[in-house]
Amino acid sequence: MSTTTRLTVAQALVRFLSVQYTERDGVRHRLVAGTWGIFGHGNVAGIGQALLEAGEDAMPFHQGRNEQAMVHAAVGHARQLNRLSAQAVTTSIGPGATNLVTGAALATINRLPVLLLPGDYFAARPADPLLQQLEHPTEADVSVNDTLRPVSRYFDRIHRPEALIPSALQAMRVLSDPAETGAVTLALPQDVQAEAHDWPEEFFAERVWRVRRPAPDPVELAEAVRVIRAAARPVIVAGGGVHHSEAEQALKALVDATGIPVTSTQAGKGSLRHDHPADLGGIGHTGTAVADDLARTADLVIGVGTRYSDFTTASGTLFQNPDVRFLNLNITAFDAHKLAARTVVCDARAGLEALTSALAGHRVAAAYEAEYGTGKERWERVVARAYEAADEHAVPTQTQLLGALDAVVGDEDVVINAAGSLPGDLHKLWRARSPRQYHLEYGYSCMGYEIPAAIGVQQATPDTPVWALVGDGTYLMMPTELVTAVQEGLPINLVLIQNHGYASIGGLSETVGGERFGTAYRYRAADGTFSGAPLPVDLAANAASLGMDVLRAKTVRELREALAAARASDRPTCVYVETETANPAAPPAEAWWDVPVAQTASREAAVAARTEYDRQTAARRTHL
Repeated sequence: MSTTTRLTVAQALVRFLSVQYTERDGVRHRLVAGTWGIFGHGNVAGIGQALLEAGEDAMPFHQGRNEQAMVHAAVGHARQLNRLSAQAVTTSIGPGATNLVTGAALATINRLPVLLLPGDYFAARPADPLLQQLEHPTEADVSVNDTLRPVSRYFDRIHRPEALIPSALQAMRVLSDPAETGAVTLALPQDVQAEAHDWPEEFFAERVWRVRRPAPDPVELAEAVRVIRAAARPVIVAGGGVHHSEAEQALKALVDATGIPVTSTQAGKGSLRHDHPADLGGIGHTGTAVADDLARTADLVIGVGTRYSDFTTASGTLFQNPDVRFLNLNITAFDAHKLAARTVVCDARAGLEALTSALAGHRVAAAYEAEYGTGKERWERVVARAYEAADEHAVPTQTQLLGALDAVVGDEDVVINAAGSLPGDLHKLWRARSPRQYHLEYGYSCMGYEIPAAIGVQQATPDTPVWALVGDGTYLMMPTELVTAVQEGLPINLVLIQNHGYASIGGLSETVGGERFGTAYRYRAADGTFSGAPLPVDLAANAASLGMDVLRAKTVRELREALAAARASDRPTCVYVETETANPAAPPAEAWWDVPVAQTASREAAVAARTEYDRQTAARRTHL
């Protein structure tokens, strides 16, 4: 006869989570390595009490300042550990729960695991409505947590204690499944959290979730080999799945054997080292000239672990060869079938290894290798010019800032960014030296991601120097987790760039006829527009007030010195710099991106922008 243990639902859940593991290639990780939390009446007496009772050894607790930021930190942790470990996030009912939605969307869009445990209404309805309860006039079982349904890969509301067992097991299955993973939500009515139940001891037995490496189907593999051998101008698009599968060496082996060049999405950059002869850098709207030129003439595009966002395909205008075909290796069939591709549904590493073996003796023409090699050399000169600063005492441009950082970081450093003008500059210019160095969240491009993600990465790999690159617009949205970094003694490095507004959207606005409307952080002028003097904010002082060490840099030389000092510090450090924006020195976009322009307008800028828009859309293709 099985024995039971009497615990509350929250206590049982925490105990269950503490003994869940993933295993891939014989390496084991805790599946839920810790829990972030902000407590209110919806979770303080349930999950809060359970975490206290379990203790730090069973379930490490991390105190957050913003619910969205806690999810971002958990996502940073999961990405750094190749999706083999996740973190949980608990919030109260109401605004705490709805603040999770943005982070949950980011996790699911990027195919990264995070477990969400929001409080919910009373299942027994002893008082109705509760404080912060949404009242729906025709659906009494709806709560604000239902906003998490469309952004979660798995969702359940635990109305009774015994319902936790099957739901918790399903949650672990989704979190650990590389083809299914994303945000997982278990909504916990606050009375149910605190309700006692007799739990079977088997529920608390150590459980290992083995992360599959599905091999390619022989028929699909044979077809892939056939189309690769037949292609004269193949090109690989490496996506985030290369990193998640730890397939970088398998990719290198394939490229070394065949000479097929590699381009990368934002998530896939670093799949090859920047100095590998076949690494052509980023592809698409923010890609390099050599990568995009090759993409336009490619007759075979081999996608590995990519979901083909509009930035990658230049909104359907990039792949212009009339005979172009697509071959996709992806663990998710949904992504593998994009662009009417021939598919190999498999783990990225397993698929690349199988291709390398099956393609033995095959290599692209020497003239093709020479062509892209020459293009790579030309682009390297572009990068060098963008990084170079002729005057050490001048205010740095943003690209010169990247050059200064490039000179300071080591191969093991992680550089994190998500939004603004930096993603474009980084994708074109950054020289990625290792698989995990380049950490760009561009599936959701969420302002506010960088600082909490840096905390999650630092927690996952404590000895790794971590850099969060943040513009003033992003910083003002979510600086609060700097307090967490200070509290936990996490020596993250924040590079805070002051350019007085939304520089990226300002530039985009100008190209689409919006004339930079509403994008500058300035006083109102006499005509009512935001075109007066810059606002007298001091973001460096703000960072210092939150406990950061702050280094101010006004010139290129001071910037280099400050970056070196930050990397050497064992304290959370902010390097604050105001960049030159009149002459940014960044290379222009090498491919188009579709942002619709007003079809009719009276202002000249919008009329001109529409003419250009119509010209660009004429090049769009539907690949069938």
